[in-house]
Parts: sequence; C-alpha cells; structure tokens
Amino acid sequence: PIDIRRDIVAIDGERVWFQKKKKNYYVMLHKPRGYVTTMSDEKGRRSVADLVADFPVRLYPVGRLDKDTEGLLLLTNDGPLAHRLLAPRHHVDKTYFVRVDGELDGADAAAFAAGMMLEDGLACLPAGLEVLEQPDTALVTLHEGKYHQIKRMLAARGKPVVYLKRLTMGPLMLDPALERG
Repeated sequence: PIDIRRDIVAIDGERVWFQKKKKNYYVMLHKPRGYVTTMSDEKGRRSVADLVADFPVRLYPVGRLDKDTEGLLLLTNDGPLAHRLLAPRHHVDKTYFVRVDGELDGADAAAFAAGMMLEDGLACLPAGLEVLEQPDTALVTLHEGKYHQIKRMLAARGKPVVYLKRLTMGPLMLDPALERG
C-alpha cells in the first residue's frame, strides 16, 4: 500500500501527484425474495435499502430485480460504472436460473435464440436458454433487461415462471456462499 502522506511515487523519474476524490464502494448483495429494488418505497414495502442501512455512504442499485426474484444485485455509489453496466448499447449479459410450471425443450431454446416479439409488442433480442437436467429448469442469458422480460417470454411459450434468480451480471458472479440479505 502507498501512504500518500509519506511516500513519493514516481514513474520514469517523474513524480506522480494523487488527486483526492470520493471513494467508490461496491456491494454485492444476494437479494432475497420479498424486497423491492429501490432505496425508498412510498408503499412501505421492504426495500434493499433496509439491507444496507448501516453502510457508511448512500448506495444505489445497479438495475432492478422484481420483488419475487432473488439473486445478484450490485449496489454502488459509482455512477459511471452503473451507467456502463446498464446502458443498452453495452449489452451486458445477465444470466438467471429459472424454474417454470411445465417442461422446457429445444423449441423454447430456439424461440429464445431467434428473438421474440411478444403479443404486447415487446421486441426481445435473441437470448440464451439452456435447459438443465430437470426439464422445468434452465439457465437464461439476456443481453438486455426489459420489464419482466424473462417472465413475459416464458409466459408467451406457455411456461410461467415459478422461481427466478440472477446469477451473473457481466463479469460479476453471485458467490454461492453469499447468504441472502
């Protein structure tokens, strides 16, 4: 570690000066079901803000998870990073574990891979759907993140979601040892 009060740092003989700036914080949260992804809720529902209330600075969620969805949620005060992870032009992949009421098959995977136009007019980019050993479970990889997208896509296939958990967001992966909350 460098102590900028006593150490001199130089590159090729030229001293480097450090600028003081705000400290960025990054919290990986395993969001439990039943919490809304907001820092305040006018309806008085449990919020992810309650889970980080004792943190020394105000943090903001990067993206959203539905109230009944659990899994990886990044909270930070680093606005530029949040923008890079959320901006549609960057297409940051997000992977989810999903369990449905029904059985998934190759036709579902093909429909996801082709991209879908839902009845309400929502155009979904091509996405990955990998059916797991249990035919009612899959890994879904989105390159975008629209309102209730996975639930809406699977409902359109006649296979409503009964459980949804985000596992990854770009290079971030939910640590299996990280407890909910």
